[in-house]
Amino acid sequence: MTQPHNLGAESAESLKADKGAAAEPGAADNTAANAAAAADTAVADAPPAGGTAEAGTGEPRTGDELKASLSKPDPLLKRIWAQPEGKVGMILTGLVLLVAVVGYFFTEQLTGYSTTEFLGLPFTNEGIFGTDNLGRSVAARFVGGGLILLITAFLATVLGMVVGTILGMIAGYTGGTTDAVIMRINDVLLAFPQLIFAMLAIVIFGPSATVLVLVIGLTHAPRIARVARSATQSVTNEDYIRAAQMYSVPHWKILTQEIMPNITGPLAVEAGLRLTYSIGSIASLSFLGLGIQPPAADWGLMINENRIALSIQPWGVVLPVIAIALLTIGTNMLADAAARATASTATPIKRTGPTIQSDRQAKLDPIINEDTRSRSAVSKEQA
Repeated sequence: MTQPHNLGAESAESLKADKGAAAEPGAADNTAANAAAAADTAVADAPPAGGTAEAGTGEPRTGDELKASLSKPDPLLKRIWAQPEGKVGMILTGLVLLVAVVGYFFTEQLTGYSTTEFLGLPFTNEGIFGTDNLGRSVAARFVGGGLILLITAFLATVLGMVVGTILGMIAGYTGGTTDAVIMRINDVLLAFPQLIFAMLAIVIFGPSATVLVLVIGLTHAPRIARVARSATQSVTNEDYIRAAQMYSVPHWKILTQEIMPNITGPLAVEAGLRLTYSIGSIASLSFLGLGIQPPAADWGLMINENRIALSIQPWGVVLPVIAIALLTIGTNMLADAAARATASTATPIKRTGPTIQSDRQAKLDPIINEDTRSRSAVSKEQA
């Protein structure tokens, strides 16, 4: 039985042999000379050993500098500012904070009156924004009444975040009976409306800034604990947590050094929401007469005092409402930007050098080389 004769392979080999034989004798020498010239050019243009040329400057960069530039993330504030919502949130929040802080310490220099000084008759147009229900300057009470609200809201949020994060992380990490007990207590506390519970506590202990911080902060804790527990459970089964447990690392170190840095994104969003709710709750309690008490200046108290003359003198209500709205919107946008910044710590590398055109053919186009040309020629001859 005769072996099959492969005409295509033999024809391709013969064509290659003929092509090599027909080449000029000096082609190899020319190729070697061109390669040597290209190598000399590359050596002359190459940066020093251990360094990499920086695009656009030509200055060499060492391996350590290049590694640090690629691995080290930008500062958190820079990453927040790089996002559009981060810029808007910073501007709105910073504007309200500037008015509240500067206005509290320089009320008389800015408006010419103190927060308790009588300017004229109630609800008149005297002064910059008129007078309130007792004839005091609306502008003075507005610029001087924001800092107390911001401080109490911030302290209440911090208290709620600390207590809720600790309870949620312990429940999510330990599980079992401890998890069940903590979360069932949370469910009981969540059954009470937050504002009703705060009003009950203020009626019992009396209205003061300390009671406001404790009540609002402790009512935030169950909600924060649920978020912290869910985030902790999502990373508890990761390999690095199991490795730390295998090496008998103390549980408190695992919670603080391994789990806590990996759940900052959800906690940052929750902190922004809780700060917004704290501002609204404290302003609502002041509006109901259970928060900051007169004659102190407070934005929520201003709304309650001047709402009866909203159609006559609206500035006593409009100014604090606008300030509270801008502050809540700004803190929410800032919290969202902080969550995205903590979730993606690395920023994309900016390509500043010249773009090199690739010689690679498109995927849809057929790949054409010497072998395909030879095979196509042989197939045409056979046809």
